[in-house]
Amino acid sequence: MIVGLTGTYAAGKGTVAEYLIGRGFQFYSLSDELRLLLREKGFMPTRDNLTKAGNTLRAKHGPGFLAELVIKRLRGSPSVTNSVVDSIRNTGEIAALRELKDFFLVAVDAPVDIRYERAKKRNSERDPKSFSEFLVQEKREMAGKSTEQQLAACVKEADFVISNESDYKNLYKKIEKVLADIKAKIGASAAAAAKK
Repeated sequence: MIVGLTGTYAAGKGTVAEYLIGRGFQFYSLSDELRLLLREKGFMPTRDNLTKAGNTLRAKHGPGFLAELVIKRLRGSPSVTNSVVDSIRNTGEIAALRELKDFFLVAVDAPVDIRYERAKKRNSERDPKSFSEFLVQEKREMAGKSTEQQLAACVKEADFVISNESDYKNLYKKIEKVLADIKAKIGASAAAAAKK
């Protein structure tokens, strides 16, 4: 199975990815692809640089460009059975990834005040320093043009949505439930294919 991750800023996508890695999933990230490209050109991978570079590359090469880079890596690792693809921020990326067998999109969300507090706690240099700055950044990322970040549209296209408003234990239970549901869908699909 291939689990794609999208969702709102500081909702816990990284925590979900870490949990899946602990369960043996191979990790891929569209943002990591961007970071590599930025470093090759001598730019620092700041949040602003990542956003601008992602928008520019999607405009130049198509909205699914970053996903296509990850798909090449996925196809280069045929022995891997389960993978997680993080940092999906555009519906074109979803469309490209849906071409893969057993791909499921999972959105992670939480109330905005909880997400802001999490961003403050992790105190990364790329996190907004005030609540108003957080809201401005979120607005910019939620509903961009066709080659920009479109988190709201991505969440709408998700096969599963995890609401991460509580603690790790609760989140892990929700992840396990999603994994069980995905396995059931894959099993049902395989059974239906076998009957044809």
